[in-house]
Amino acid sequence: MSGAGKKGAPEALIVKGKRLDGRALDEFRPIKTEVGVVQQAQGSAVFDFGETHALSAVYGPRPMHPKGLQEPTRAILRCKYFMAPFATWERSRPGISRRSTEISKVITDALSQVVFLDDFPKTVIDVFMEILQADASTRCAGLNAASIALAEAGIPMKDLISCTSVGKVDGKLVLDVGGAEDNFGEVDMAVATVGGSDRFVLLQTDGIITKEEFAELLEMGQSGCTEIYKKQKAVLKNKYKTSQKENYITESRSDSAKGE
Repeated sequence: MSGAGKKGAPEALIVKGKRLDGRALDEFRPIKTEVGVVQQAQGSAVFDFGETHALSAVYGPRPMHPKGLQEPTRAILRCKYFMAPFATWERSRPGISRRSTEISKVITDALSQVVFLDDFPKTVIDVFMEILQADASTRCAGLNAASIALAEAGIPMKDLISCTSVGKVDGKLVLDVGGAEDNFGEVDMAVATVGGSDRFVLLQTDGIITKEEFAELLEMGQSGCTEIYKKQKAVLKNKYKTSQKENYITESRSDSAKGE
């Protein structure tokens, strides 16, 4: 619903074609991502949309216990989304909530479309996502981080999943919904695609829009996912290029020492 009349709502979210944070309608907030941030995990990553910070860690594949819960022909993918109690201005109650359960399920459904679960029978792959700071688009940031973490863990996948939010604010269609826009805008929609393509694996809409607006938001979301996909690939390539270079230097030094 529109923010007009809501307590604390700004007079306008878009002024002279610019959003409150100075962005254009089709512009992302600053995106930052890092891989390999949790040493104890098989794979881990951080993904940020502006002031929304998401951390993901992957453990597995490992034997599923108790054995009665094992799937004989495939692995079980368990995705857990949490929001830290200190992630928002108002401290939230720690632990599982209805919202975290719902988001965990939709992220599990999305990632199940790309992970080769049949390669690891009788095992479990645990994917944890923690929102350290929330300023809207948290499920998108969490899913992007989880996808990178799975790749870093070496889990076979068809491709990465990329996710962004789009919405309608002050009657205008926008990319990457921010905090005030999420609270006081008319529509918020999460879009996720495989490899930046037109294959959608997550689509959630909150609000009322016309068929024409929906089609335009879908196109905007796909284009945004393509940009995120490029950044996901870049951070992974950069990490492994660096690792290969470090290994080469170490091996070269070892060979030199042997020759002395």
